[in-house]
Amino acid sequence: MMRPRFSLWLLFAAVIAILDQITKQLMVGWLSEGDHVRVTSFFDLVLLYNHGAAFSFLADHSGWQRWFFVILATVICGWLLRLTWQHQHERLQPFGFALIIGGAVGNVIDRLWHGAVVDFLYFHAGRHGWPAFNLADSAITLGVCLMLWAQFREARQQPAQENHQ
Repeated sequence: MMRPRFSLWLLFAAVIAILDQITKQLMVGWLSEGDHVRVTSFFDLVLLYNHGAAFSFLADHSGWQRWFFVILATVICGWLLRLTWQHQHERLQPFGFALIIGGAVGNVIDRLWHGAVVDFLYFHAGRHGWPAFNLADSAITLGVCLMLWAQFREARQQPAQENHQ
């Protein structure tokens, strides 16, 4: 079976970024900032603008963090593109890399267009909730998990291969 090559991984990353932007634009067009729409007893659609990073890290600063996160995401995407090129014939690693790249690009677009990241998914139990997030954040989280899983699998396989030599 032929494995995807570099261009297919890039296409997958682009699809993630596009889907992220479509969902965010739908929410921006439908909700006003701070609105909550109850979907289930544990899930709401909201519209929030996060000026920081994960869990609103650095959100209360004067604005320098916007450009810091744009530059940081760009550098990380460059590094991940290189890794994707090197691992393009594998499955798990470049899949994780592409998810992270697509999510990072989606959030960078937000920072450039809105000055902040658009978040709209809010899970909660009563008054206790997880910070709102978006499709890009989900892709990044899943990508990091896949990347770690691939690393642990490789580390476990190497000693077995060394024992057989």
